[in-house]
Amino acid sequence: MTLSHAIEQLPNDSDIALNNLRTVINTKIKQAQNGEAFDEVEKEIHAAFVEVERMVLSETLEQYDINVPLVSLEGEDYRQVIRCEQTYLSAVGPVRVERSLYRTKNGTHSICPLELRAGIVESRWSPRAAKQALLAVSQLTPYEAAHLFRELGGMQPSKSSLDRLPKKLSRQWEERRDAFELSLRQQFDVPEEAVTVAVSLDGVLVPMQGGVVLPGDSRYEEASCGTLSYYDKEGEPLVTRRYGCMPEHKKLTLKEFLRKEVNDALNRRPDLQLVKVADGAKDNWTFLDGVLPKGISVLDFYHAAEHLKKAFEIAYGVKNLKASIEFTKYRTILRHDKDGVNKIIQHLSYLLKKNPRKEGLKTEINYFKNNRQRCQYAEIAEANLPIGSGIVEATCKTLVSQRLKRSGMCWKDEGGQAILTFRALLQSGLFDCAWVKLSDVYHAQVQLPKNVIAFPGKHKKIVSG
Repeated sequence: MTLSHAIEQLPNDSDIALNNLRTVINTKIKQAQNGEAFDEVEKEIHAAFVEVERMVLSETLEQYDINVPLVSLEGEDYRQVIRCEQTYLSAVGPVRVERSLYRTKNGTHSICPLELRAGIVESRWSPRAAKQALLAVSQLTPYEAAHLFRELGGMQPSKSSLDRLPKKLSRQWEERRDAFELSLRQQFDVPEEAVTVAVSLDGVLVPMQGGVVLPGDSRYEEASCGTLSYYDKEGEPLVTRRYGCMPEHKKLTLKEFLRKEVNDALNRRPDLQLVKVADGAKDNWTFLDGVLPKGISVLDFYHAAEHLKKAFEIAYGVKNLKASIEFTKYRTILRHDKDGVNKIIQHLSYLLKKNPRKEGLKTEINYFKNNRQRCQYAEIAEANLPIGSGIVEATCKTLVSQRLKRSGMCWKDEGGQAILTFRALLQSGLFDCAWVKLSDVYHAQVQLPKNVIAFPGKHKKIVSG
């Protein structure tokens, strides 16, 4: 005779959370019927769903743990030394799980299989939480991002955590930057309708830490921005790749990036017309004309117009009506007349003869003489090619100034570059692709000895949010 009895299965944390959720929903429906403020009802229902999600995430994350005496990673053996609890920050808040730690025989290196298998970022963040946090601080200050996350009701990272994360991720990016950027170039498809590729670079001053008067003083140095834009046959922009670098001598990092981008574009599409657009800074053209492949060089029309206006103000006076009239007339000539730049040089030379003491006029004449071949605006525009560097100037504003030049800000190279790197990827539409590569840095395949089955920890705890 066999005796048996039913074994009662105890509910797990997820079951308990689901039961609590049902209770909350029923309670809130009744409270709504009684006229309770909807914003509080909405907030509490959201919090109940978040709690369930955290419970499920905790149980799921626990499955990535390994609980055996020995594992191997990249051919090296690691022995289990301890099991302990650890809190990780997920996109819906903190989860606490039990995990194993392993160490090499000589004790020089330790690993956590759970973190490597799940891709935990910087030993704290879940991949999704880290991505969301990085997106937030690329657009907002850490203080603003922390406030936003609190309002959203999911994870609630501190301001200091949000400040540290992009710097840590940037270090990983910089160590592998060449490989990452090569991979992004290979993934990028040049638009089929593109007939022109335009390259531009410019600079913008940013406040840097470490003044020359007192250690805490700030000073302004020139950060650099570059763009690679594709245009269709009508001259309409299709897509733009943006890039930004913290202050550096002669913009060397930016120039090397642009060189690789241009060469890659032309290697894949030799039929593209290369156009180089920049202001009159000598260093810009040393690079654009001396390093990049041959193409059409264009002095930004709006910078040229500013120099033209200055020339007439020197000749007639800043507030003189004659200066305004002459500028309007000759600006039109410069833009639409195929011989416009020569007529500008001729007219300014005539004004200099009449006013030989106006030395500033000579400077402006030389400006147009030195850039004569880059000022063929009528012909260039007729071919539906860009004549202005507006895209790169807008990039200076939206990529750098709007994030790095807020009131009271002062930057070091590492912190500023972390923001510019990921902000540029976001503005270029490449953030998601870049994140796949960056987050993969935190993944690794931990191997088990043959004929060994790994069991995740039996005990799990969760931190109340």
